[in-house]
Amino acid sequence: MNFVDEAVEGAAVESVWRKSQESRCESKSCQTRPIPTQELAVQVGGVTENGTQTERTNDQRVLDLDLGPLLDYPDVGAFLKRVAEDMIRELKKNWRSHAFDGYEVTWKEPSSQVSCLHSLQYLEAVTKHLEVTSISWNSTGSIVSCAYGRLGDGDWSTEKTYVCTWNLDRRGFNPNHPDVVLEVFGSVMCLAFHPSRPSIIAGGLYNGEVLVWDISRADDPLIGRTGLSIDSHTDPVHQVRWLQDQPQGQRLQVLSVSSDGKILLWQMEKDGRLVLIDGFALVTQQIPSIAEINKPSRGDNAVGVTCLSFSHFDPSLFMVGSEGGYLLKCSSTAKTAAITNMACSIPLKAPAQFTFSPHEGPVYSVDCSPFHRNLFLSAGTDGHAHLYTMLQPKPLSSLELSQKYLFSIRWSPVRPLLFAAASGDGNIQLFDLGKSSQKPSLTIKQTDNEKPVYCVEFNCVQTQVLAAGDGTGTVKIWQLSSDFTVQGAQEMNLLDNIANRGPD
Repeated sequence: MNFVDEAVEGAAVESVWRKSQESRCESKSCQTRPIPTQELAVQVGGVTENGTQTERTNDQRVLDLDLGPLLDYPDVGAFLKRVAEDMIRELKKNWRSHAFDGYEVTWKEPSSQVSCLHSLQYLEAVTKHLEVTSISWNSTGSIVSCAYGRLGDGDWSTEKTYVCTWNLDRRGFNPNHPDVVLEVFGSVMCLAFHPSRPSIIAGGLYNGEVLVWDISRADDPLIGRTGLSIDSHTDPVHQVRWLQDQPQGQRLQVLSVSSDGKILLWQMEKDGRLVLIDGFALVTQQIPSIAEINKPSRGDNAVGVTCLSFSHFDPSLFMVGSEGGYLLKCSSTAKTAAITNMACSIPLKAPAQFTFSPHEGPVYSVDCSPFHRNLFLSAGTDGHAHLYTMLQPKPLSSLELSQKYLFSIRWSPVRPLLFAAASGDGNIQLFDLGKSSQKPSLTIKQTDNEKPVYCVEFNCVQTQVLAAGDGTGTVKIWQLSSDFTVQGAQEMNLLDNIANRGPD
């Protein structure tokens, strides 16, 4: 059997399905409308080039301009020659004169207008008829805080009061909704923001406690408290004040004053305790006396302290106002032990060095001048503001600003001759010593129902702003005009003249 190669044609079966599908196909066509086209061309008509060239002249002092025929008046030349000697002599005399020394040109037209920027309230505090007992600006000048409590009828109860803060520069700022609300059980009498840490604030209570908050901490802002112990105040705390900025790393230190006669210095510990590290006591027997003073006698002979202000020129020197109406110059470097039976874990010292003539009632506020080392102001329940120099006992001036109490008085941080006072008749008075020695320059009506204005504070950063708190539970922010914010010519010299003159 033999095998050979052979090619055989393949078998194919025609598809019946394809033919059936092709029979169903149809061919169609469509045409769009003709698309119009057009060709255009743009041609620039022409180009021109220009140039300029200056030529250097031999004498650069001569302008290369054709000024035309110059006018020549022989009489003018003769006049100038005649008066030249006199003019030169007068110019030299003016050059040697000191008549305008210290004069600054003010291009803006002065204005004495004052307007209310904001009226701040915490409705829950207003509903409970709480009063604004204290206000304070923080170190940036943008946040204002206020304490709610009761000054007229404060007691030892644990009624819930508040500390509120508003950021006036915050977007969405709401005057009726504080940014921070701190609840406190007990009447808050005073507040003070830290001078360099913008979120740290200290407060004093009616029951004698001192508290410290950090408002940047939302969960637990209370970071320090004195508690009630042997070292605590036994009367209401009327003022708290931070010491001068401590070196980096030093712990916070806050001073408190009370009508129990004690001035206490507290230091913050890491566990949140405020520990007493230094203290003073004002005792009747250890106060330098003057003829005009009748020293009030308490059971322990303590002198009730109501207010305090440190000198801006000597950090160891401070002025104290008392319940008895008189004022004391004190020193934090005092070494003499206080003769007192007050219980305390550390020895208390007697700081009083000098006594000034009194008010006819308790002194509620005292403030040292930021522009003069010897001048300070005081305000009391007699409605008078006293201007003192630390060098003599009698006041330089005694100004009756109100028929009711004066609760607060503050020097302007930018105007050496200007101060503000808050009165019991619902007014704020701005007093310019350069314009009048007896009448206020402007009276601002804070309350319509004559509720007292308890506190007033200038803003040391945004110096055109003034805050005041009153008995209706309202803090008003006032916009001051240039008349109250721009230092005038010779103002410092006038302040020196006032300090060097004798009593009125």
